[in-house]
Amino acid sequence: MAGVSNNIFTDSKKRLNIIGLLSGLVFIIYLFYLFNLQIILGYEYKTKARQVASRVMPIPAQRGEIYDRNYDVPLVLNIPSFAVDIIPAEIEREKIPEIISKIAEILKTDETSIYNRLPQNYVYMYQPIEIKSGVSYEVITHIAERIEEFPGITWHNKPTRHYLETGSISHILGYVGNITIEELQILYNEGYSFDAVLGKSGIEKQYDKYLRGESGRRYRVVDVRGRNIDESGEQTIPPLNGDNLVLTLDRNIQKLCEKALGNRIGSVVVLKPATGEILAMVSYPYYNPNVFYTSREEEEIRRLSLDPRAPFLNRAVRSSYAPASTFKIIMTAAILEEEVVPPDQKIVCEGKIQVGDRVFNCHKKTGHGPLDLAGGLAQSCDVYFWTVGRKMGVEKIVDFCRRFGLGELTGIDLPGESRGLLPTPLWKEQTFNSRWVGGDTLNMSIGQGFIETTPLQLANAVALILNNGTIYRPFLLKEIRDPITGEVKERREPEVLHKTIIRSETLNVLKEYMRGVITEGTAQVVITTKATQAAGKTGTGEVGLEDRWHSWFVAYAPYDAPPEDQVVVVTMVEAANEWEWWAPKAANIILQGIFADQTYEESIDALKWWYMAKPTGRME
Repeated sequence: MAGVSNNIFTDSKKRLNIIGLLSGLVFIIYLFYLFNLQIILGYEYKTKARQVASRVMPIPAQRGEIYDRNYDVPLVLNIPSFAVDIIPAEIEREKIPEIISKIAEILKTDETSIYNRLPQNYVYMYQPIEIKSGVSYEVITHIAERIEEFPGITWHNKPTRHYLETGSISHILGYVGNITIEELQILYNEGYSFDAVLGKSGIEKQYDKYLRGESGRRYRVVDVRGRNIDESGEQTIPPLNGDNLVLTLDRNIQKLCEKALGNRIGSVVVLKPATGEILAMVSYPYYNPNVFYTSREEEEIRRLSLDPRAPFLNRAVRSSYAPASTFKIIMTAAILEEEVVPPDQKIVCEGKIQVGDRVFNCHKKTGHGPLDLAGGLAQSCDVYFWTVGRKMGVEKIVDFCRRFGLGELTGIDLPGESRGLLPTPLWKEQTFNSRWVGGDTLNMSIGQGFIETTPLQLANAVALILNNGTIYRPFLLKEIRDPITGEVKERREPEVLHKTIIRSETLNVLKEYMRGVITEGTAQVVITTKATQAAGKTGTGEVGLEDRWHSWFVAYAPYDAPPEDQVVVVTMVEAANEWEWWAPKAANIILQGIFADQTYEESIDALKWWYMAKPTGRME
């Protein structure tokens, strides 16, 4: 029995040893696992926990400044300003409408605009929500002095855009505004946040990605309701300021053109043909973007949007019109190049021409008499171009329109450019279900009928003549510069937009004919500047009213200089204005000011305006 007891005791001892060994092994495994969780993986889990419990607040970057080509005085900069925020969760729920009503009154905005900025379930949010930007220091002081009346209301520094030039350059610079919910849905993945400032038009919109910079971020550790729980865990990444932009514009020429056009609905373009640089671009009426950052913002935007004169519209690139007799430049090039008729062959103008059962009257009802091609262009004789246009045919006319870039976008770096309209027989059939007739060809031969061009397209057409068949893409951005050092980060080079094959001989003769318009043609009485020799073409567009016409003038100067020293000037005054044949008169002022280095006032004095009496009838 003793032997059996010893064996049982020995087996039990072995079992206990095994159990102890297994228990120890399990304990060691758990100990290692806990060590791994707490020590080895602890930092990783702690970081993930912080990420889950963190909130990110954007820090707006300073928007880049914009300069003209001289890079001395900014056209637009940033001024100190504030934005007001609301933290809904810090306000008793039933008092939120009362607080929003009171703060809306102080901010001079409506309650609806505030509610529109609040996301769903906002009453539980501890995160500040911006409800108004562009708030003055005086308003912030007023709120601060009564802060006990405004629980949940805070503010932060947010610079406001300030435009030093507020006239016609507003169409070029554009303006900025708070991003909308619809815009944020599109741009969220490009780094825009709910309180971002976004370019809405002009250069501000076209180059927003350069101007806006890169917002900084402030990371906060919060609880499930968004309240701070660990201020020591805050981390700040500073913002990167936006780049400064240098434009091709010359602010002195811009101001000269603005005053030369005056308060007439229309536009002016001044272009360097050898590069495509825009020296000036004016459109009237214009607007003052600075009012968009005042208490009158909503009122002003509504008023401007309802104005029938469309002050937001940049007429130089976004409006298209019948080019009228300026189109005869392209017709002359086609006649010379295609040798439709000998340039010295004379066609008799008796003041009218009959096609079928319809009579077309020349602008000079008594007739011009016999004219060759040079005389036809100089006197802008409709009968001459009707006669040759009918012989040429619509196909060749359309071909030369395309050679000069009509009907196509110029690709200028501004949003919303118009393509104009280049009609063809197929287009008319598809649009009106009607065939092309002889009268359509006659109308097109003098720049009337269906054809439409923008002032910028006509500037490009003149540039093609000067560049021996080459058009450079017009552009406004000259340089991108570092906002701190001023170092040039990127410089835009001229880019060929379009090339066409037209004989140099044709273009040289055409330039001589355009000079003849000034020396002995329709513009002789009005282009009186002695500061330079100009060449160009007048145009008067019919709009169906007896005493109203569009007034055009396209020109370049100096006449005998190489393209790199020349400028192209296009002026356009709409028929909405009282008729005074102003387009060539405005061009005369502009040419005098540019080449005599004079202001508008000095140019007027130098030109001695004896011819400013308003003509009583239509003049080509």
